[in-house]
Amino acid sequence: MPFTPRGTLMIQGTTSDAGKSTLVAGLCRLARRGGMRVAPFKPQNMALNSTVTVDGGEIGRAQALQAIASGVAARIDFNPVLLKPTSDRGAQVIIHGHAHANLDARAYHEYKLVALNAVLASYTRLRAEFDAVIVEGAGSPAEINLRDRDIANMGFAERVDCPVVLVADIDRGGVFAHLVGTLACLSESERARVHGFVINRFRGDVSLLKSGLNWLEAQMGKPVLGVLPYLHGLTLDAEDMLPGIAHSRGERAVLKVIVPALPRISNHTDFDALRAHPPVDFSYVRAGSVVPAADLIILPGSKSVQCDLAWLREHGWDRAIERHLRYGGKVLGICGGMQMLGRKIDDSLGVEGSAGCVDGLSLLELFTELTPEKRLENVSGRLMIDASQAPVRGYEIHMGRTQGAALDRPFVALDSGLHDGAISGDGQIAATYLHGVFDTPEACAALLAWAGVEDAQALDYSALREASLDRLADSFEAALDMKAVQRIFA
Repeated sequence: MPFTPRGTLMIQGTTSDAGKSTLVAGLCRLARRGGMRVAPFKPQNMALNSTVTVDGGEIGRAQALQAIASGVAARIDFNPVLLKPTSDRGAQVIIHGHAHANLDARAYHEYKLVALNAVLASYTRLRAEFDAVIVEGAGSPAEINLRDRDIANMGFAERVDCPVVLVADIDRGGVFAHLVGTLACLSESERARVHGFVINRFRGDVSLLKSGLNWLEAQMGKPVLGVLPYLHGLTLDAEDMLPGIAHSRGERAVLKVIVPALPRISNHTDFDALRAHPPVDFSYVRAGSVVPAADLIILPGSKSVQCDLAWLREHGWDRAIERHLRYGGKVLGICGGMQMLGRKIDDSLGVEGSAGCVDGLSLLELFTELTPEKRLENVSGRLMIDASQAPVRGYEIHMGRTQGAALDRPFVALDSGLHDGAISGDGQIAATYLHGVFDTPEACAALLAWAGVEDAQALDYSALREASLDRLADSFEAALDMKAVQRIFA
């Protein structure tokens, strides 16, 4: 029986990373298979992993993945409020795809009433256009200190009167305590709004879980809608958390790639296609770890370039990169990483924090001035890094203008007639503002060849992602009571 939901369903989780994003993505794919026009929706997201939408805004990467699962182009209404942390206490507030202000936690709490208007406007538009809207909560609804003015979980569900399914991750342990404890923290009306449970990431014989499921249903008076298996090897964009730090292929690897795990790293999905490539041994290097030998060092994007540059120096990356280049290694800087490779980063306006100007790594003749205006654009062009001029597609999300003689040797010739990035005279260093440069198969192969892989083959990352979404949907269809889930929509 096809999955043909109509109305709205909200997926909330007992914890962060319980599986909300993947459950929404899988349900969206199943609804699309059933011939429904379905839209994902996350009222408020906190993530440094974002992408540019078809309507020229910025949303969380997880909602872009869910849009792919739904067969629609990503748009700002799918994630009307995005918070991009700039420190432990503050974040850049993105409303309807565009930067509004940098606010600390207390100031944002006061601003939530304004943000709620943006959330409701987006939701209203989606309900008018789509057969079904599948909503993802944020964190946990049991965060009672955030209940006042909540727009991310039960506050939203109560406001629009939508049903909720609660998902918990059994792989963490304590799954029954998570579910029972979460309900205990809710108000009476909020508990009544929860129509069932989903248990995620189960390994082993599900029959051994039966007695626990029976107890849970008897205690809570709510059904367990399904137990989802732990699926290995999925190729899906992560919302915000870094994937496994090491991705070693052992003796099969011919290229060692390392990326510093910056405190404010952004858009780490830039490397998903690279991590999936057979000849690549990929690692994120944490604070306190010795910088290992590598063929390619990539400096990633950053939400706080000056702070992350100071972190690099504190942990010896400046010296390690110089040593790496002396031995013939390659370096690529993406977005904030490109700015770090230059001579100066001028934030005299305090765009990313305290006003000031700092020295870059001085490996490219570039000078960057940070500005309040954020550039958001999907772009395409051809790589200039070798004679092949491989096609490349990507997107720009950055605050700042970069100038300097290094730009005379561009990294990409854009279809718009402009140029992007730089290549050093000896060809060892490259830099670009384009996120997603490895996603285009031909561009990924060309960059691997530049880094030292002979006969590098193109890998279709988008096809891997589509296959993973289908595998996810197949698994959910087998494990969930789909008729019961469809009846919950309202």
